[in-house]
Amino acid sequence: MTGTRPADLAERVPARTGQHTPRRPPAWTATAVPAVAALALGLWGLGRHHSMWRDESVTWQVAHRPLPDLWGLLGQVDAVHGLYYLLMHGLFAVWEGGLTALRLPSVLATAVAAAGVGAVGRRLAGTRAGLLSGVTFAALPMVQQYAQEGRAYALVCAAVVWATYALLRGAAGAGTGTGAGTGAGAGTGAGAGTGAGARTGTGTGAGTGTGAWTAYAFLLALACWLNEFAALVLVAHALTLWRSAAPRPVVRRWATAAAAALTTVVPLAVVSARQAERQLGWLGRPSVSAWLMFAALTIAGLLLSRYLCHRTAPAPTAAVALPLLVAPTGLLMTVSLIKPWYVDRYVLYGMAGLALLAGAALDRLLAGTGPCVLGTRRLPRRGVVWTLTLAAFAVLLPWSLQVRSVDSRKDDVIAVQKAVRAEAGAADGVLFLPARRREWLLSSPGTYDRVRDLALDRSPAASRTLEGTELPAAVIRRRILAADRVLALTDPLGQPLDPYPQEAVKRDTLRDHFEACRTYTLHGARVVVYARPGHCTG
Repeated sequence: MTGTRPADLAERVPARTGQHTPRRPPAWTATAVPAVAALALGLWGLGRHHSMWRDESVTWQVAHRPLPDLWGLLGQVDAVHGLYYLLMHGLFAVWEGGLTALRLPSVLATAVAAAGVGAVGRRLAGTRAGLLSGVTFAALPMVQQYAQEGRAYALVCAAVVWATYALLRGAAGAGTGTGAGTGAGAGTGAGAGTGAGARTGTGTGAGTGTGAWTAYAFLLALACWLNEFAALVLVAHALTLWRSAAPRPVVRRWATAAAAALTTVVPLAVVSARQAERQLGWLGRPSVSAWLMFAALTIAGLLLSRYLCHRTAPAPTAAVALPLLVAPTGLLMTVSLIKPWYVDRYVLYGMAGLALLAGAALDRLLAGTGPCVLGTRRLPRRGVVWTLTLAAFAVLLPWSLQVRSVDSRKDDVIAVQKAVRAEAGAADGVLFLPARRREWLLSSPGTYDRVRDLALDRSPAASRTLEGTELPAAVIRRRILAADRVLALTDPLGQPLDPYPQEAVKRDTLRDHFEACRTYTLHGARVVVYARPGHCTG
């Protein structure tokens, strides 16, 4: 197969002489409709039944620290999330909007990302394909999940998607070539048009696309500052340029822009490298289920790419979308066999590749230009599309409801805080088993201030850490023995126990000198009221 140059990355649909050209949606719908759809889905059930999980709690309490304390923290841990924390700090400084303020930036970022997917899809395969791609992206359950989470992953996704769009603009502006446009508008860049119609043309890119490459470098740098694993998209973009037989000037400009972006991230990389073991030490190697999911998505992407391919050349959508779907995730999972770094949300932007393929395939199915054939009879296209739509709705609706439930996250810190408030007055102190579960209360200072933390040595702000530091084991034991009633906040039964001396002494002292009076079994947590033997009543 011959390659498709980036300058010509637009679907080539032959004109049908003597046939009525169907109406196509206006160009603006490719970005506006997906953005509105993503915004509506993001706002739907945004409060998740008034729940918040531990990672969001970290965002909340860190973003509320004074700037000097926040800066001191980033020198010790979580530098990789530093820019996001600073953005959220600024937001909370002007608007204490509760869970809405915590999650709204992710909702808006997802809307921007959906618009970007629509823009990329339109540039590659026409307006309707872009619209369908953007709406598909907004409807994906994984996208909906992180659209409603107070973390940076949706913002990273938006920056990567629009960097991909800038890549296409830069490649078109820097290249020369001949292309058959598929729209009623003028060709873009190197004579490759977008849209529905039959227009052919030859031309030379008008300029070097400097503005597009500057935008590419800026967006890539922004994505990497929000999460360094965004740099993996460079592998996908390199594969796109290689598969598209990009001319050397395009490759040089891409490499220059990429190098400029990565250079700006060097200070963050140096600091976060020192923190890597502490930051990612909790991760294990990818599970079998993770590999199966990756395999399923890869197969789906390959099948959709095959459906989109012409006999003589690969579809431009496949050249862009398939590497985006497969390369970053596959590379991170493979590296994680040696150094466990993989979490699916780190490469959330790969879902844009799946959406682009699905949207282009649906567009081709509706247009009747794909091999939608059963035996010698062509399937009724609209019937197939409606069947696929209903099937997708039946699958996605339960999943969409689930990601808006309390059970969709590992725990619910608000439920823990409520249980603590109910028992705090009768307890002499509180213990966190393990110490990192102190996070359950830190996002509610009013609750945490009502209890006496028996193991705390230095507060999170004073120690420049996320959860504070704890006293030596012997001191913790003396403090526990001086209490008559203790409130223990601990993981559900069956979770691994930390082997550290402070954690062991907490467990042993409670077991040997106290008895459990009441247990609040919550989602992802237990709150246990301990008292001296024979003193559980009251």
